[in-house]
Amino acid sequence: MASLLDKVSTLIRANLHSLVDEALKKNSVAVLDEYIRQAENNLDDLEDAAATVGGNVRTLERKHKEYQSRAEELDRNIDILLQKGKDELAVAAQSKLNSTQRLADDYREQWERQQKEYQALINAKLKLEAKLTTIKQEREELQALLELAKSKEITAKAIQSLDDVVGVGDADIARIGDSIRTRLDKASARSELAASRLEDQMDDVLERGTIDIQLEERKRRLGLAE
Repeated sequence: MASLLDKVSTLIRANLHSLVDEALKKNSVAVLDEYIRQAENNLDDLEDAAATVGGNVRTLERKHKEYQSRAEELDRNIDILLQKGKDELAVAAQSKLNSTQRLADDYREQWERQQKEYQALINAKLKLEAKLTTIKQEREELQALLELAKSKEITAKAIQSLDDVVGVGDADIARIGDSIRTRLDKASARSELAASRLEDQMDDVLERGTIDIQLEERKRRLGLAE
């Protein structure tokens, strides 16, 4: 998964201005098409990885809760055994509690680790989707720009006024190129803001989940659980 995230991070960090400049220089959108191809392939891989890790998260969460519940039951039983003077049974139950609690803790640690990996995959997917959408939009306009430039060159040759017409074409290319770069700046800023909001929301959800678990534990201890 680390290598996949590395590849995706490279795509996310790609300088779209440089891609557009290279396409303009080569009079071809091939460089953008290659970026789109790589991004789409990696999006498919991200979805598969997220589905796998997401399944593991649910399994580990279920296992943790299962063993934690067993540990809590054993803890209550030990008190009952001690109260009834059955010390030997209490010793055996305490030993079982210790091993059960270790398993519950192990599953919790794995669950939390997998949850972080899952969230990293989801965040990477959202960021790459946003960047891919932007580059696809700019590819369409860039293609139209290159066709316009080609048309002006043909027209210039036809009317034998190449110097004058090419000058106009160069100005148009510069103007539209600047327009593309301005929109790229805005789109990148919106993408980063959306990703930041998502991360804040996930932090709030995860923190609330932790608080709910703590309160449920406290209610059980106070005999207030339903």
